[in-house]
Amino acid sequence: MELTTIWFIAIAVLFTGYFILEGFDFGVGMLLPVLGRDERERRAMINTIGPVWDGNEVWVITAGGAMFAAFPHWYATLFSGFYLLFFLILLGLIVRGVAFEYRGKGDTPQWRRGWDLCLVAGSAAPAFLWGAVVANIVRGVPLDANFDYTGSIWGLLNGYALLGGLTTLLLFATHGAYFLHLRTTGDLSARARATGLLLGAATAVPALAFLVWTQAAHGNAASLVLIVLAVLALLAGLALDFTGRGGWAFAATALTIALTSSALFCALWPDVLPSTGDPANGLTHENAAATEKTLGIMAWSAVVFLPLILLYQGWTYWVFRQRVSVERIPVA
Repeated sequence: MELTTIWFIAIAVLFTGYFILEGFDFGVGMLLPVLGRDERERRAMINTIGPVWDGNEVWVITAGGAMFAAFPHWYATLFSGFYLLFFLILLGLIVRGVAFEYRGKGDTPQWRRGWDLCLVAGSAAPAFLWGAVVANIVRGVPLDANFDYTGSIWGLLNGYALLGGLTTLLLFATHGAYFLHLRTTGDLSARARATGLLLGAATAVPALAFLVWTQAAHGNAASLVLIVLAVLALLAGLALDFTGRGGWAFAATALTIALTSSALFCALWPDVLPSTGDPANGLTHENAAATEKTLGIMAWSAVVFLPLILLYQGWTYWVFRQRVSVERIPVA
């Protein structure tokens, strides 16, 4: 297998891992005012992701670094052409991170309510925009002979991209609800389960439309198999949550995200950013790649450091695996 193929798969895996792990973070943030009826419940919800949310963001940082080193032309075109979308994603992540740190610095309800709104917005915006970004990558954008993006910001807000953003927004919210059902107790866990059922049902329609559109316009045999499995996994999550199997429901939505992301990257291959104008101007895994020597050095670095990162993050989740009980949250 060529190194360019290996690194395309590696980047796909990194983004997929990010969407799975950060997806439930986004979901918890979006559901804060929906499920948190008082300050203690909202603090319990935040405590479920408090030890892990910043570690989950390492996946997208690593994916961006791998893209920069392995496919510099892809990185340059993507981050320049999609500049505003990435700026808004970064702004949302910054606002969300600040909200985590500052909401507990004040004692007034107005102070906490304001930061809670920032947390909701800082979770919902990236959840939607990541879907729009990935959809535009699969769909392709207008590129010139120098691989420069020649479109406008409005061209990135096409129907397919907006449907992709809606799909990820609802799917991450469902993922977050299942996560809260798994990680909390009592009434909060029960409400999270009920909310997960509603959100899962609401997600099914746009997700199915987006996946069918993807297959019809850009798909291949491999993406078709993955799309069918993704739909089945989403339906399985609904059935499992309905029967009270919170852990399996969460695993099912994680699998749905993984299969959906994999289907999109399969539909994209062998391109990394197609051109909607002249196909010769599109970026592929070959013409966007770095030198063989660079790819080889990166491969050995990944062999050494990736297992260490996985072990550390796995240890973190193991240490903080216990459910969070509202009763143990001190009264403010």
